[in-house]
Amino acid sequence: MTDDLAYWLRLEQTPGVGGETARRLLGTFGLPENVFAASFSSLQKVVSERIAQAITAPISDTSASLIARTLEWAALPGNHVLTLADPDYPNALLDIPDPPLILYVKGRIELLARPALAVVGSRNATVQGMTNAERFSDSLSAAGLTVISGMALGIDTAAHIGGLQTANTDGAGSTIAVIGTGTDIVYPARNRSLAHRIAEQGCIVSEYALGTPAIATNFPRRNRIISGLARGVLVVEAALQSGSLITARMAAEQGRDVFAIPGSIHSPLSKGCHQLIKQGAKLVETAQDILEELRFAASARSTTADIAANASPPATGDLEHHALLQLIGFDPVSLDALSERCNEDITTLHAQLLALELDGAIEMLPGGLYRRVD
Repeated sequence: MTDDLAYWLRLEQTPGVGGETARRLLGTFGLPENVFAASFSSLQKVVSERIAQAITAPISDTSASLIARTLEWAALPGNHVLTLADPDYPNALLDIPDPPLILYVKGRIELLARPALAVVGSRNATVQGMTNAERFSDSLSAAGLTVISGMALGIDTAAHIGGLQTANTDGAGSTIAVIGTGTDIVYPARNRSLAHRIAEQGCIVSEYALGTPAIATNFPRRNRIISGLARGVLVVEAALQSGSLITARMAAEQGRDVFAIPGSIHSPLSKGCHQLIKQGAKLVETAQDILEELRFAASARSTTADIAANASPPATGDLEHHALLQLIGFDPVSLDALSERCNEDITTLHAQLLALELDGAIEMLPGGLYRRVD
């Protein structure tokens, strides 16, 4: 098996051999070992002269070293390297147009075969968006769906945290992080502790070789794996140019369901979700909406979590503050406009707003605007 894997790794690292070329070679010659045993003339019938030369050339010291390091990594507990020919390779990815030749997996490999939903959104998320992502993910995980995201800051982070809430509960889901670096690299570094939790209670997946750094072009490409592994994609918050919309588009192309949470018409981070809804994405207000659309039976634990996720208890027991929350509302409002709305002087109002912000009941937005969080 080690020798077989070494040939797969060598094929992946051959200059000029991308996913499409590799699949064409495998379709002609069978296993990678046969590709490297083929004659130059036979290879030229399938690929260009330049690629045929790269395949027949002696393996470089750099590639040999990386293969040896990868085999050592794969031998460690919890680490796996899956090829297209591996029985543990997720069937869901075999259905997409460009399945990765190799998957590097760290953690609970069995999660790759379980029903899953992707939860994605903005890196610069609002407090409300983070709360929604975590609570929806908690409910979905409790129902038995594995939550998939990309371990970026913002919505992705909140989704993973929510997915882990019930990771050790019988029948519950967990979370999968699909990353754009090698699995031996944590990016962003701020999520190091989260990455360790995911590796223990969920799993981390990458199509990139060990040591691959954070390259901007890798992240949009990995989005096809996020959507491909899932039965659907939930976009929590997204601007019009958000990478989350790329994931949603790929999901639609792959025949997956697309869901979106609506928001304020004044929020830039709601415009991407609203655009998706206009294009046919399903508007959802609760995790139960998603479960019903997927015809996925929720557990009793999920029902409780969903109620908690969508309840809006007062953030403080102070009736005066609760009345002020009602006046603020969920749309952004300026201090001056709020002063007129509640007939309160600016100094007193500012003190009340500060108290609510410290309680986590409201958030201050750019431009001096305020908005209720819960």
